[in-house]
Amino acid sequence: MGLVKVGLELFVAAGPEGTARVAAAGIPLFLDLKLHDIPNTVAGAVRAASSLGAAMLTLHAAGGAAMIAAAREAAEAATGSRPLLLAVTVLTSLDGRDLDAIGLAGPPEAAVLRLARLAFSAGAEGLVCSPREVAVLRAALGPEPILVVPGVRPAGSPSDDQRRTMTPLEAVSAGADWLVIGRPITRSPDPRAAARAIAASLAA
Repeated sequence: MGLVKVGLELFVAAGPEGTARVAAAGIPLFLDLKLHDIPNTVAGAVRAASSLGAAMLTLHAAGGAAMIAAAREAAEAATGSRPLLLAVTVLTSLDGRDLDAIGLAGPPEAAVLRLARLAFSAGAEGLVCSPREVAVLRAALGPEPILVVPGVRPAGSPSDDQRRTMTPLEAVSAGADWLVIGRPITRSPDPRAAARAIAASLAA
């Protein structure tokens, strides 16, 4: 079974009530809000997400070790469901030139690894990275971190604003645990057929 991702666009449109309806359907909820704020604020957001039934929750590794540690403490103490915390390393829409422009040193692979080590040591249980960094993270951190991978595009699909992409099979072969596949399915004339074709490519 997969998860249903509620990202920022849907969360802003439907709010916590809409998110709770997704969770109530009985499918695990991936709440992809990419939290990034001071530790106290993020801890409060994690507590709120726990009450919504989120199974996974994202926050930015660039928020720093103290923020991630506060999020982990809040998750552990939550009275609702206990979301797994996934630290977003470098957005898949960024390349080396973008990182230079915002002052994040190093090519994407180096920046991802640096942020991943920080986040994992501070209490994140998983990492969000492009498929192109999966093998690097597995080699450096081993099998323990959950690797959630966006930027996955079936062969022949447009990359849109994603710059560091792979096919679903390539991402899984590199060591990804979960694939995030949105627009190739949601923008297809037949989303069900598109999802089944992706699943069949992995089964083969």
